[in-house]
Amino acid sequence: MDQTKQEEEYGYDLFPERKPGEHKKTSIAESLFTFNHKCQVMLQFAVETSPYAKLLLSAMKSSGCKVFKDRHFSCEDCDGTVSGGFDAASSQIVLCQNNIHQQSHMNRVVTHELIHAFDHCRAHVDWFNNFRHLACSEIRAANLSGDCSFTNEVARFNFGFKRHHQECVRGRALRSILAVRKISRAEAEKIVDEVFDSCFNDHAPFGRIPHSKRDAKFAYRDYMNRDRYYANL
Repeated sequence: MDQTKQEEEYGYDLFPERKPGEHKKTSIAESLFTFNHKCQVMLQFAVETSPYAKLLLSAMKSSGCKVFKDRHFSCEDCDGTVSGGFDAASSQIVLCQNNIHQQSHMNRVVTHELIHAFDHCRAHVDWFNNFRHLACSEIRAANLSGDCSFTNEVARFNFGFKRHHQECVRGRALRSILAVRKISRAEAEKIVDEVFDSCFNDHAPFGRIPHSKRDAKFAYRDYMNRDRYYANL
């Protein structure tokens, strides 16, 4: 397949530093005064303090996929429309340093992409050829990362009633698919609808939908105490 066509079809055109020959190393002196330094600081804070991220990192380690910050995260400049991505070819999470400016945003992006990484670890996900696999992980990431929390939806001036959370998850999953795959909206909607119920109800590794940071803290506590529980059975 033509390289440019492949980049467009798989969404790599949104991440220019992922292109062969385009990535450039940043010196320590330069990084101290750039988006990259800010991104690295916010990433460190996210993995150390976010209960969402801490739970996912623990679950991946338990599944044999320990995450190393320097190896599995990369702060890069991206297209203006995206905040992050999971590169299955390199098992790396891309954080868009030019588009993430607040810690709360970084926390959500890290969590969202770690859910993709967790799915990559625990299942045989065919990211590039099976749209249903991609749709399922996007549904799970939108559902479990806090992307559709009440506070975030209010901040976007999205006010809903019954089943608003489900519709937010559906909409965000659909937009994510359309951003990285060259398929029609009608085809993407059909794929999301086909897998929505089963993937929306898959809450691993949280065991619940963490609608807030408080929920995530409880989920993290329960996850860390699971061995103690089973030892007493």
